[in-house]
Amino acid sequence: MEKILTLATKNSNKVREIKDILGGLNFVVRGLDELGDNFGNVSEDAETLEGNAIIKAWSVWKRIGGWVIADDSGLFVNSLDGMPGVHSARYAGEEQNDKANNKKLIDELENKDDKSAFFMTALAIVNPKGGIRVLTGKCEGSITTIPRGEDGFGYDPLFIPQDYQKTFAQLGDEEKNKISHRARALEKLVEFFLERE
Repeated sequence: MEKILTLATKNSNKVREIKDILGGLNFVVRGLDELGDNFGNVSEDAETLEGNAIIKAWSVWKRIGGWVIADDSGLFVNSLDGMPGVHSARYAGEEQNDKANNKKLIDELENKDDKSAFFMTALAIVNPKGGIRVLTGKCEGSITTIPRGEDGFGYDPLFIPQDYQKTFAQLGDEEKNKISHRARALEKLVEFFLERE
């Protein structure tokens, strides 16, 4: 019998990325949009990525049980004291507009010499018995103030991972899914599940 892993997100880009990375596991991976149930938005009001990931995973687990994972990711820019950080999705306002978020970041960095940054993902896993585990992944890099590339989402057109010349949006899904912050957290998730088999 196949095991079901529910992703506590309606973000189709995120669901696709996670399905690609977890493809080798013996799980049917599904996002909230595939459940045919109207899951309302959860208030992500924690002060850390880990806290928000737990809030999301726990709220879905309480409704459907089983295996549930949720992630929260953020871009931390060193010269901006770690901003946008935990507020990355809503940096330019509550509407979560990628274009507006990117414009605000470019404006904030206009007079900054240091454009180093890192992406961080916190991944919360709730098992069928309600136990919670949090795994993290990190990708170091820098910000370009000229958006480049058509692929990806969020800050991908601005983030150049360390040892690369291209932004996440230029690399394409296959390459990005080998090195991204989310990929590194999901690698730990794969190890977590393989240890249990």
